Amino acid sequence: MAIGHSKGKVALGLSAVLASSVLLSACSQNNSTSASDGGSEQAGSLKIEVFDRGNAPAGLTASDNFLTDYVKESFGQPNNIDVEFVPIPRSEEVTKLNVLMASGTDVPDIVFTYDSGTFNKYAEQGGLTDLTPLLDEYGPNLKAFLGEDTLKYGQYEGVQYSIPAKRSTVGKYASFVRQDWLDKLGLPVPTTTEELYNTLVAFKEQDPGETGGKVIPLGMTIAPGQYESLIWSFIQPVTEQERFELTQTLSSRDYPILLPGFKDAIQYMNKLYNEGLISKDFALDENKETLTQNIGSGLVGAFSEDNDNIFYPDGAYDVLLQNHPDAVLTAIDPYTNSEGKHAKPVAAPNGMYIMVPKSSEHAVEAIKYLDWMASEDHLMYIQNGIEGEHYTLEDGVPVTISDMSAESSNKLMGGGDIGIIANGRIFESQEKNNEAFIKSFKAQYQDTIAKSLEISNTDAIEPVYTSRPIEAESKYGTTLSEKVKQLIVKSAMVAPAEFDATYESMLKDYMGSGGQAILDERKAAYSEQQK
Repeated sequence: MAIGHSKGKVALGLSAVLASSVLLSACSQNNSTSASDGGSEQAGSLKIEVFDRGNAPAGLTASDNFLTDYVKESFGQPNNIDVEFVPIPRSEEVTKLNVLMASGTDVPDIVFTYDSGTFNKYAEQGGLTDLTPLLDEYGPNLKAFLGEDTLKYGQYEGVQYSIPAKRSTVGKYASFVRQDWLDKLGLPVPTTTEELYNTLVAFKEQDPGETGGKVIPLGMTIAPGQYESLIWSFIQPVTEQERFELTQTLSSRDYPILLPGFKDAIQYMNKLYNEGLISKDFALDENKETLTQNIGSGLVGAFSEDNDNIFYPDGAYDVLLQNHPDAVLTAIDPYTNSEGKHAKPVAAPNGMYIMVPKSSEHAVEAIKYLDWMASEDHLMYIQNGIEGEHYTLEDGVPVTISDMSAESSNKLMGGGDIGIIANGRIFESQEKNNEAFIKSFKAQYQDTIAKSLEISNTDAIEPVYTSRPIEAESKYGTTLSEKVKQLIVKSAMVAPAEFDATYESMLKDYMGSGGQAILDERKAAYSEQQK
């Protein structure tokens, strides 16, 4: 399908000031038509949030490109709906969304967030449209695509207040090691925590990368992709009740801070830090820029990461090979727990939470749009582009054409941010999802990615599902997420003799800042579920 390029621009004024407590009363005042009666008296327009990542090619924007034109011409025109995309900076997603939701006037008709606490807060404060009747009437394709296991994550107290995106795969993390360094030193691939430790010591002492003393045996940051595999491997087996009550879900991520073994994990990080085996300035590298640079420069011997992150074009592996053509990274799964398993967390089956503000007068159009995306081959087109120009089909799986022109490549800009009902490419089976995931990367990396994907799903620790939101987690989640990072950093970086006192002090601060309130509410919630 040939798509014309629209020159219309989106102008949107955003407040620069965010109140400390977001009030959503404005979101409920302009809802002139109840969602339960089928939606709006006013038809013909739809405003859709889109992430602006600041990386658009020249002449294009997040809200004005080939794929936004495709939506306007393939969905908007046949349905007589004027579609407008409203850009929100990805790095300021929650902050900007809070401003818009509080305004009740400038907010798009479709908004979204990855943060469960933000979603629960909006639903609790009455700022969202009940989508249950609209899904039944206007969303048959959407319901079939998502399924009940995914849809339940968009419910608040049994009401469907959001449409959760469906994940193509739930695996998150793998670890990697410089295979060429192992070969040079005659070392085996590490398969246990102890073997990894011995490898790290050898990397430091023998410097197989000839870094001139700059070697970083284990790359580390304060981002979850680097430390979660290590930490969860120390967590001890617990009962279902203990896991429910002692887990703390902060900003859509389960933290085992109260589970037995967490302190042991942080003490192990303290050991690695004091022996010079992990990145010295890991506490300053939450955005992973320094780690990525150090991997590319050939300074890092091993590290954990999201299972796909290093393989993207111009990513860490590409840069490493530019600087060190003989370098080889092998995917490994070294961290072992007390049962000999390689336990690590996986994601919930849902991705982002797609919401329709209560103030929207176009809830029907919103559900029609999401249902359109789930029908025919529209999602396929948004995610993959045009067969023959952007991909070829191999056994029904689209394989990206590696040497496409810049003009063709630019047409795919924003596909992941426009195809919001899916996190990743989704087909009729998990096997095909995995195959498509692997084949979306350069052929030279595909064997390693296949192993990385397998590792990320091995001995999976699934998120704790709660049938009702834990209000204290919504209230304290943002604060406590930072407290966890502070605990990890300060406890890991002190002298070994100061570890116990530092850890206990930081844990006390955490519990006093909302951790105890979450624990108490989770205990009550578990008791409720048993009745």
